[in-house]
Amino acid sequence: MATVADQFIEVLRQAGVRRVYGVVGDSLNPIVDAIRRTDGIDWVHVRNEEAGAFAAAAEAQTTGRLAVCAGSCGPGNTHLVQGLYDAHRSGAPVLALASQIPSAQIGSGYFQETHPERLFAECSHFCEAISTPEQMPRILRTAIQQALGLGGVAVLTLPGDVAGKDTAEPTGEHDFLVRKGIVRPPADQVEQLAGALNRARKVMLFCGGGVKDAHSEVMQLAHKLLSPIGHALRGKERIQYDNPFDVGMSGLLGYGACYEATQEADLVVLLGTDFPYDQFLPGKNTIQVDDDPAKLGRRTPLDLAVHGDVGETLRLVLGKVEQKHDRSYLDDMLHRHTRALENVVSAYTRDIEKHIPIHPEYVAYVLDDIAADDAIFTVDTGMCNVWVARYITPNGRRRVMGSFVHGSMANALPHAIGAQYGAPGRQVVSVSGDGGLAMLLGELLTVKLHRVPVKIILFNNASLGMVRLEMMVDGFPAYETDHEAVDYAAIAACMGIDSARVERPSDVRAAMETALAAPGPYLLDVVTDPNALSLPPRITAQQVKGFALSAGKTVLTGGVGKMLDLARSNLRNIPRP
Repeated sequence: MATVADQFIEVLRQAGVRRVYGVVGDSLNPIVDAIRRTDGIDWVHVRNEEAGAFAAAAEAQTTGRLAVCAGSCGPGNTHLVQGLYDAHRSGAPVLALASQIPSAQIGSGYFQETHPERLFAECSHFCEAISTPEQMPRILRTAIQQALGLGGVAVLTLPGDVAGKDTAEPTGEHDFLVRKGIVRPPADQVEQLAGALNRARKVMLFCGGGVKDAHSEVMQLAHKLLSPIGHALRGKERIQYDNPFDVGMSGLLGYGACYEATQEADLVVLLGTDFPYDQFLPGKNTIQVDDDPAKLGRRTPLDLAVHGDVGETLRLVLGKVEQKHDRSYLDDMLHRHTRALENVVSAYTRDIEKHIPIHPEYVAYVLDDIAADDAIFTVDTGMCNVWVARYITPNGRRRVMGSFVHGSMANALPHAIGAQYGAPGRQVVSVSGDGGLAMLLGELLTVKLHRVPVKIILFNNASLGMVRLEMMVDGFPAYETDHEAVDYAAIAACMGIDSARVERPSDVRAAMETALAAPGPYLLDVVTDPNALSLPPRITAQQVKGFALSAGKTVLTGGVGKMLDLARSNLRNIPRP
């Protein structure tokens, strides 16, 4: 007779799940043993359940399929919460199994007792407890469909004793909905959108991750409207490549003329973005297009809200949009964008062969130059986000993943583990900061145990650089942000992972080529300059005053790698009268 645990794993297998990330133990034992006895699904042992949740999130984003993580009762499943918040806010379809103490003891203050169905309610679409075998397999299938259909986390709580009981209902077969339909906007909204676009003289398009699969349509619209195109961080990989209308990125990591284009437009059209920083938006003359109605208007007042898939909406409206002929606004923004990049490009070219510690901008520039054309980059929160945002050149095949909405530290390495499992044939690069790597340092042992061939490029400045900048801008002296230097290459070597440490810029390229070409995991520890910080494209007078009051440090607005070449190319292509 099959047990509830056997049934649970069989349903996961039917849903296409190939592995479960977690740490084995007590209340999870029936589930782990069921995995041991089932072909086609494996247990991936991590050192911290938090890392398991991060890994599941990255696998789900890489494959588009459901990914699963698990934690044993009490502290085992409470460790999941950080990674589940990240997965949920990123829209990654993840199922989390939070196993529970013996069912007869629930409510008695028993050893390791928690209430996961309360704890995880805020970071999931669906969070329920299985208390009897009769609830299976329906409750599990419901949880899976919630995660897949809504995009985010579903959590199930399962006591270990219930997992070990005989099944009460047949498992059967089931077809899970994986591909969602396309949201078609109402006809009247399409007409209103076309009218607004035709009336406005200066239209700016601002794109987020929701422009996935709509690159061609956005380019066609920009050509008709002669519109500059800016993007949020999550939109960069989707829209910046092959884009003659590009004016950069807005937000705290922004660069170029994106902010200026936004402020000077007669009409800003937000396409598939839930951009949270309203201080960078005009606050008026704005239209938003999104397939999630809950996101419409929650960041800024709207003149028109359009509920629809971006690509479908643009296909419907393109035939109704009149061709504009005045290029002055577009050309002005393209010139400003190029000048902005030229003014800061020296940040990575000036004295790079002599500057010690190494400029982090230079490291990111070299990484962009030699990484694979279809590489997946996972990036730690903090200054690493800045260097990746400004240097990794998108091409339509590269992917960049990070904790871009939840903003958690320590995500890059566990994200890389999940991404590598999800895409075993691709190059996966963890762009890690020393602060993030140290926080979940044990996951290096996970990489070694499973021989996950991720490449870890460590920006080691012995500092929490983003926190330092935040303190200085607010007028506080940087305090407890800088710490004693650590040789992480030596730590990796002790764990049996190939590694190298680089302290001179002249050694960066050769060392990185070796790292990226390694057949297995590799950690490249690059000692970088903690004084290389970055300012956003818009800062207030109060922030400038605050920075002036803090300890004197060198602040660089950050170089931009190959984006300057793209901007210059776009200028050369401007039609001459």
